[in-house]
Parts: sequence; C-alpha cells; structure tokens
Amino acid sequence: MKVLLMCANGLSTGILMNKMNQWAKQNNEDLEVKAIPIDDYLSVYKDYDVLLVGPQMRYKIKDVQKAVTDRPSAVINPSDYALGNVENIIKEVKRMIKEEK
Repeated sequence: MKVLLMCANGLSTGILMNKMNQWAKQNNEDLEVKAIPIDDYLSVYKDYDVLLVGPQMRYKIKDVQKAVTDRPSAVINPSDYALGNVENIIKEVKRMIKEEK
C-alpha cells in the first residue's frame, strides 16, 4: 500500500511520514509513505494508492478530488494528525481502499 501525504511544504507531513514508515516496519505492514508539498501532487500521484491531505490544507481537498478521480483522497483527521496516531490513520487508509474496490 502506497500513501501520499500532502501539506503546504511537505514538512509537517514529513514528520508523520517518518512515524508511519517506522510503524509499518515495527508491525510488518507493506506500507510506503511519501510526503510532498501539495502543489506537486499532479506529477506523482499515479504512483500511490491513497492521497491524504494535512488538515491545515483541507481547503485544497476539493481540487485534489476533482483532479484525481481514480483513487481515494481525503483530509487526515486533525486529532490523529496532531497526535501522530498512525494506527487510526492506517485504519482509515485501509477503509478507503476497501471502499474503492
């Protein structure tokens, strides 16, 4: 499962990316996470299964969903984002992928 995280500059999602990748290793999950500035997603999104937008960029989700119709995208729950609650974020990602099929 490949997840693309997006925020203003990819910095705050970069912290979450590291936590998610570390969690995946510890839990033996097949997971690859990358964090990028939201303005760059059109050039890379096709390599990912799910696109997640940081809560501070929630106003951009409609643009992302309009441009990318062939894979799920959503805003990360603000509480999970702030706390770095990787387990909840992964549960949501898995739910999104399941609904997409």
